Amino acid sequence: MIFVNFKTYQQGTGESALRLAQICAEVAQETGVQIIPIVQVADLFRLASQGLVVWAQHVDEIEFGPYTGQILPEAILAAGAKGTLLNHSEHKLSLEKIKGILAKFKGGQTLVCAESIEEGKQMAALKPDFLAYEPPELIGEKISVSQARPEAIREFTSQIKDLPILVGAGIHSGEDVRKAIELGAKGILVSSDVVLAQEPKQELLKLIEGFRKENETI
Repeated sequence: MIFVNFKTYQQGTGESALRLAQICAEVAQETGVQIIPIVQVADLFRLASQGLVVWAQHVDEIEFGPYTGQILPEAILAAGAKGTLLNHSEHKLSLEKIKGILAKFKGGQTLVCAESIEEGKQMAALKPDFLAYEPPELIGEKISVSQARPEAIREFTSQIKDLPILVGAGIHSGEDVRKAIELGAKGILVSSDVVLAQEPKQELLKLIEGFRKENETI
């Protein structure tokens, strides 16, 4: 499983977002590895209306009513989103806000990010569908969490056993993926490595080689 966070990069906005999401779907079809684009709210309907599976980058803890500028959970689901990312290091939330969003977000799945094992345990207690371990200082860096903090991944996955764990921050090679899976992760969360790549399809295929080394039937 690969989640690709398009963030607000130019290469992941508007028509470019559509092309990149189509590449993700094409690679998923060819390889059998689930690839989920996490896109800006403005692009949700455009992509979902083309039959593409997409998630939102964030929702707010609100209901129908006077909340100008905030993101209504029901609205992103109506636009076609299948889930949402929460608590990314670029959009941190309080524990209470995450708890409130999870209580309101019915009908979609959730991926909650954690920067540490301690935060991961707090998030796991809220029972999201997926939990991602991402040390913020390694996000977008050339050294991946798999290389820099393998012992932290092992500790994270050994202490939090009741949720699928994803690993992010600097992941950029099949070897990074292989190591993360070996240490107990079920998948990865990536962004710039794919979104900013000259050849996103080839970059995705390179990452997927890390899954193949663990299971040649993929």
